[in-house]
Amino acid sequence: MWKTMLAAGAAVLGLAGSAHSAVTVIGGGMAQACSRAAIGGESDPKFQEVCTLALETEFLHPRDRAGTYVNRGVLKLRRMSYADAARDFDMALRVKPNLGEAYVNRGAAAIGLKRYEASLADINRGLELGVEEPAKAYYNRALAYEGLEDAKSAYFDYQKALEISPDWELPREQLARFTVTRRTER
Repeated sequence: MWKTMLAAGAAVLGLAGSAHSAVTVIGGGMAQACSRAAIGGESDPKFQEVCTLALETEFLHPRDRAGTYVNRGVLKLRRMSYADAARDFDMALRVKPNLGEAYVNRGAAAIGLKRYEASLADINRGLELGVEEPAKAYYNRALAYEGLEDAKSAYFDYQKALEISPDWELPREQLARFTVTRRTER
């Protein structure tokens, strides 16, 4: 039988936050600055403005346009503007429907909105399409499973995230909360 300390898990779930996957934009200008900010972990609103200016004023290849929407959405996720971030991921998918990072990040926004079922569908689609940082996708999917009170699936996804990215502390910290026991048959 799989057990986890659900009371502690619920509290940590709110604090852990989701992992965000930015998209590298090649070239110069504001779109690239937006990409660097998203990849670099920035959260200052001024970087969102840089992304917006890039989208409004720069001629961008469709992949870079979609990537800039994803990156602006990532910046919004860091500020817990989940609904606004989800709109950016929707825009990215209109431009490039097969961009795995847009799905994974839209799933992260859904987790922030406590829409766990929707997050699973998006994260699974992102994993099917392929993402540059699959460990983050598995970590987010684990958070969604915890939100759905499916401790066993969460445990396996935290393990998968750690297997892919063994130096990443977040999945290791989450796994430390779990107690795994085997049910004995009588």
